[in-house]
Amino acid sequence: MINPHRFSIGPIDAQIAMLRWGESGRPPALLVHGTGFVADVWDEVARQLASTYTVYALDRRGHGASHKPDAYHFLDYAEDVCRVIDALDLCDVYGIGHSAGATDLLLATKLRPGRFTRLFVMEPTVMDPRAARPRGLSEDSLTRVQGTLRRRAEFDSADTVFERYRTAPAFADWTEPSLRAYVRHGFVPLENGGVRLCCTPEIEFAILRPIYEAMEQVYVGDARGNPFASLTEIDCPVRVTTAAKSGPIYKEMASRAVSLIPRVSTLVFEGAGHCVAQEVPERVVDAVREFAE
Repeated sequence: MINPHRFSIGPIDAQIAMLRWGESGRPPALLVHGTGFVADVWDEVARQLASTYTVYALDRRGHGASHKPDAYHFLDYAEDVCRVIDALDLCDVYGIGHSAGATDLLLATKLRPGRFTRLFVMEPTVMDPRAARPRGLSEDSLTRVQGTLRRRAEFDSADTVFERYRTAPAFADWTEPSLRAYVRHGFVPLENGGVRLCCTPEIEFAILRPIYEAMEQVYVGDARGNPFASLTEIDCPVRVTTAAKSGPIYKEMASRAVSLIPRVSTLVFEGAGHCVAQEVPERVVDAVREFAE
């Protein structure tokens, strides 16, 4: 089994960590993970797709080995995707994304028109700017976001993390290889032999605030404005998927995406939860290939 090639793009203070599976010269597929994870959680999907594509995945800013700045708005992430496309000179890209990582790809199509041949997006984080609400984030959501700061960031060892996460509801249905990949690359070793989350609670807090604002339809963006209106201008075919066992908010946001995107189709993964690519990777590969046909 050949391990992916690891490299990075960008200057030392703004590097984006990358993985590549497969030989160069094949059509490119770009995989973008969701909040809290790393590029390596795509490994089971990427290895299978590498027989057809040159498969790339990135650690999103704030995650893994990528840079950890102060800015975590949706357009910041979309611009990072564009940096990857430009640095690697990618054309006819098959974009495959999960959750907020799927949103990165949807918004990047506006910034790099004509570069994507199609998008396969699993439960993207989306607001409908036509139904924006004027008030700010609700107290309940603000409490949930602030609760991130109380999460445990350091553990005695990687084995301790794996055993703890193996029984956690969020990871209960993950395949063992996917969970081990996350534990290995989503944590940094400490001098005392322990490990610490790469995406620290403080970073995840900053990332989640805009996400919850999008969920509640109150996201306004920064000086660049709200980017979600650009979804109506996506010029390539898009498949929006949901998972039968995921929460209602994910299905609601997927419905918003479907209502905005012109050339859209849908798919439901039965018997799977939100992290479908880490739960049933073979079914995701089959669905990705089917959409390409």
